[in-house]
Amino acid sequence: MALIYLQAENIFKSFGDLEVLKGVSLSLFQNQRTAIVARNGTGKSTLLNILAGHDTPDSGKVTLRNDISVGYLPQEPTLDPSKSVLENVFRANDTVSVAIRNYEAAFKTSDKEALQTAIDEMDRLNVWDREQKAKQILSVLKLTDFNQPVGYLSGGQRKRVALASVLISDPNLLILDEPTNHLDLEMVEWLEDYLVRMQKTLLMVTHDRYFLDRICTDIMEIDQNQVYTYDGNYSYFIEKRDERISAKMAEIDKANNLLRRETEWMRRMPQARGTKAKYRIDAFYKLREAAQQRIYSDEVDIGVSSSRLGKKVMEVKDLTKSFNEKVILKDFSYTFNRHERLGVVGANGTGKTTFLNLITGNLPPDSGTIDPGATLKIAYYRQEGMAIPDNSKVIDVVRQIAEVITLANGKTITASQFLNNFLFPPDKQHTLVRKLSGGEKRRLYLLTVLIQNPNFLILDEPTNDLDIFTLNVLEDYLLNFPGVVVVVSHDRYFMDKMVDGLLIFEGNGEVSGFPGNYTEYRQWIKEQEQNKTSDSAKKVFVDEKRVQPERKRNKLTYAQKKEIERLNIEIEQLEKEKREIEKILNNGNLSNTELLEKSNRYSEVSRLLEEKEFRWLELNEIEG
Repeated sequence: MALIYLQAENIFKSFGDLEVLKGVSLSLFQNQRTAIVARNGTGKSTLLNILAGHDTPDSGKVTLRNDISVGYLPQEPTLDPSKSVLENVFRANDTVSVAIRNYEAAFKTSDKEALQTAIDEMDRLNVWDREQKAKQILSVLKLTDFNQPVGYLSGGQRKRVALASVLISDPNLLILDEPTNHLDLEMVEWLEDYLVRMQKTLLMVTHDRYFLDRICTDIMEIDQNQVYTYDGNYSYFIEKRDERISAKMAEIDKANNLLRRETEWMRRMPQARGTKAKYRIDAFYKLREAAQQRIYSDEVDIGVSSSRLGKKVMEVKDLTKSFNEKVILKDFSYTFNRHERLGVVGANGTGKTTFLNLITGNLPPDSGTIDPGATLKIAYYRQEGMAIPDNSKVIDVVRQIAEVITLANGKTITASQFLNNFLFPPDKQHTLVRKLSGGEKRRLYLLTVLIQNPNFLILDEPTNDLDIFTLNVLEDYLLNFPGVVVVVSHDRYFMDKMVDGLLIFEGNGEVSGFPGNYTEYRQWIKEQEQNKTSDSAKKVFVDEKRVQPERKRNKLTYAQKKEIERLNIEIEQLEKEKREIEKILNNGNLSNTELLEKSNRYSEVSRLLEEKEFRWLELNEIEG
C-alpha cells in the first residue's frame, strides 16, 4: 500500500478581506507526480507555500510524514545576493551542505590546514559526487560561473539557481511552483527527463501542458473550493473534466425540472404540510439547494478588434547589433507577410528579446534598416510585464489607455465592461494592483496590450503565470487574429498550436529559419542527428536517398511513436477501469438497473481494450 507523504485537511487562508483558500483538503502519496490546476487568483501558490511549511493556514492542518524531506521551489525564490551561485545552491544547513560550503571557502584561501580538514570531512561524508552533480546541473541550466555573486544575475538566472538547489538537495518530496518559467526549451526537455528518471514524489503548479502530459500521474483541480482528483495526465484531465461538468449540469437541469413540480405542490397544497408530508417538504428544500448550484465556467472573453493591415507589413534588411564584443545579429534580413504567425526560438542569451526590441524601435541597430508599412500598428507584450504603480486601481489602469473599447463585431463597450469580460468583476475592478495574484496581473497586462487594437502583435513569454484556461482562450483568439503574430515562448504546446514558421537564434549573430512548428523542428533535428554521416559536419538537409531502405521500412514515424505513447496511457486507464468495474460487479450490492449499466460498460471497456492492444501490437511489429 502506498504511503501518504503529505495530507492537508480543511485549509483556510485569507489576506485581509480576501479569502484565498476555503476549506481545501488533499492527500499526496509516495511516487505520485501531481499537478494542481486552477484559475488565477484561487490560491495555488499560497497553498504550495503552506504545504511546504513556508506559511501557516488561518485554520486547518497539514501533516507531513516524519521521515520525509521536502524540497521547495517558490515562484519567487529568495537567495543571498552576496553569496556565489554554488554557495546559494548549498545554502541549506544539513551536514552535507555545510561540508561543501566549508570546502569551497577553504579552497579560496591559502590555509592548507583548513583545506585538509575540509577535504577530510568531504571524504568522511562521501559527498564529492554531490558537488560534481551540482556543477553538472548548473551547467545544463547555463550557469557556468559557479563563483559569480547571485546579486549580478537576472531574475531568470536566480530562478534557475533556486531550481538547481532544490534538485541537488535530493529530497523525498519536491514541491515546485512554475518550474519551467525562465527555462529555454532545451532546459525544459532536460527537466522533464530528469524528473521522470529520478522517480520523485512531486507536487507542482505549471501551465506547461506538454510538461503536464509527460510528467504527471495525477491532476488535482481546485474549482469553487472543491478538490477534484483525476488519475491521469493533462489530456486525461481535460476529457474527464468536461465529463464532470456535463454531468453536473445535467444534475442541475434535472433538479430544476423536479423543483418546478414540487414548487407547484408546495403552493397548491398548504393543507398537506402536516406530519405525514414532512419528508416531502424536507426533500423540497434539499432539491432547491441542488437546483441553485452553479457551474462557474466563466472564461476570458477577448473579442477585441484589430486595425486594418495593408499589403506591406515590415521589411528588415541587413540588421546588425552587438553589445561590446558579443554579436547578437549579423546582416539579418526578413520580410514579414500578412497573417504570418512566427515563433522565435533559441537558447537564453542568443538575442531573442533584443530582436523584438529592435523591430519595435525600442533599441537602435548598429546598422541596417527597418521599414514598416504605413498601416502597421504594433503591440508588444513584454516578458517583464507592465510598469505601473502597485497602488493604482485596476479600473484606472485601463481607463488611462481607453475609456471605450471597440470589439471585433464593431460594438463598443466601456472599460468596466471590458474588464468584466477579462474576469475582473466590478468588486475586483476597484482593487489595488498590488493585491492581485501574479496571474491576475498578467491577465490585466494582456488586456492593456490588446485594447490598443494592434495588427502586429508581439508576445514575449506570454504564457508565464497565466492559468491554463486563460491560455486556451488566448490561443483561440490568436488563431483568428487577422494580423501578424510573433511569439517567443518556452511553452511547446503554445508554440505548436500558434506558429507556422520559426526563426532560430543560434548564437553569434546567426539566425536560420524553419517552415513548421516547434515539435516538427525538434523532430527534424533528431532525424538529422540520426542520419548524420562522417562527412556531413555542416548543417544540411539530408537527402532521403542516403537512408537505407531496410531501415526506413522498419522505422516508426513521429506520428506512430506519439500514437504508441498515447496507447500506453489509454490501455493503462482502460485496464484500471475494467478492474474497478469487476470489483463493483462482484460486491453484490447493485440494483438490477445498475447491474445492467455496469455490465454494458464492462463489455464496452473490454472491446476498447482489445482494439487498442491489437493496434499497439501492430505498431510494435513495425519497429521490431
